[in-house]
Amino acid sequence: MPEATGPAAAGPAAWRVRLPHTTAAVPMARAMIRTALTDLDPGAADRPDSDTAELLTAELVANAVEHTGGAGPIELVVELLSAPGGCQIEVHDSQPALPGELVCPDPGAEADPWQEHGRGLLLIRALSSDCGHRPTAHGKAVWFTLPGIPAQRRRPTP
Repeated sequence: MPEATGPAAAGPAAWRVRLPHTTAAVPMARAMIRTALTDLDPGAADRPDSDTAELLTAELVANAVEHTGGAGPIELVVELLSAPGGCQIEVHDSQPALPGELVCPDPGAEADPWQEHGRGLLLIRALSSDCGHRPTAHGKAVWFTLPGIPAQRRRPTP
C-alpha cells in the first residue's frame, strides 16, 4: 500500500505518496490524481483538467518505473495551486540521469508514429503549461504544471 501524507493545513493543498517500483504504480498514481483534483476539492473555482493530469502523471510514473531499474521507490507529489489555480505534479525517482528531451526538443525531430515508445515526453511538453526536471538529494524530480480551468468551461463530472 502506498504511504501518503495529506493536504497541508495552511497554504495550497499538497500530497506526497510513495509508490512501489512496479507497473502497479501507474494506476495508483492515476487514482491519486483523480482524487486530489476532483473528490477532495469539488468546489474549487479553477481546477485543472483531471483527464490531462492523469494522462501526464501516468506517463511520468511509467517512465520512472521503466527507466530507473527498480532502484528505490517512486514518489508522487501533487500541489494544488491557489492563484490562479491549477496544479503542479512531480514524480521523484532515485536516478540522477535526466529525462530525454523534456524542455528543449530538437525542432527538426519528429516522433515516429510507428514506435511504441518516445511520445510520453512529447505529450507532457504539448499538454502542460510548463514542465521540467531538477536534481534532488536522492535522484531527480520530473514535473509539469497544468493551468486551472474556470468552472463554466469544464466538462461536468459524472
